[in-house]
Amino acid sequence: MELKKGSSSVGGDKTKEEKKERHWYAVHTYSGYEDAVARYLKQRVDSLSMNDKIFNILVPKETKVKIKNGKRKTTEEKIYPGYVLVDMFLTEDSWYVVRNTPRVTGFVGPDSTTPVPLSKEEIDVLMARMGSRDTKFKVDVSVGDMVKIIDGPFKDYDVKVSGVDEERGKIKVLVPIFGRDTAVELDSLQIKKI
Repeated sequence: MELKKGSSSVGGDKTKEEKKERHWYAVHTYSGYEDAVARYLKQRVDSLSMNDKIFNILVPKETKVKIKNGKRKTTEEKIYPGYVLVDMFLTEDSWYVVRNTPRVTGFVGPDSTTPVPLSKEEIDVLMARMGSRDTKFKVDVSVGDMVKIIDGPFKDYDVKVSGVDEERGKIKVLVPIFGRDTAVELDSLQIKKI
């Protein structure tokens, strides 16, 4: 009788092992503490030797270009503020390690104790969005278009586009200064199509 019990429990463990799959899970954190949570979680994984169950911890970010004080700045912005992604096998131990990390409020799912893995399609789209480190400029004006300058020393001028450099994200416009059209190079973020 005991022999049967032991063999059935081993069989039960085998089916549990076979069902275990590696998935990405979204973890809800306090907003603004995403990087800190990722750092804490990496430290906990190393200190508790969970490297065989928790593989990757990621704060989804993308590169954006903004103009501040007339200068172009490239910044990294969080795609999903308040969330950290974790690539792991879901077991009681791994769930406990992630759930009890400081500033983690819970997993994303029907309730904070029942994690739902993200789909392969969602992860592929997110990784593609994060992977495009090259800042691309979308310039939707062409030579001859009338545009309004919205930033810089010529703010609120209505001007005509004389050239477009899509690779650098620059626009050449003709600005009327002292009754003459003068060519000025502007950033694509400094103009608005009329």
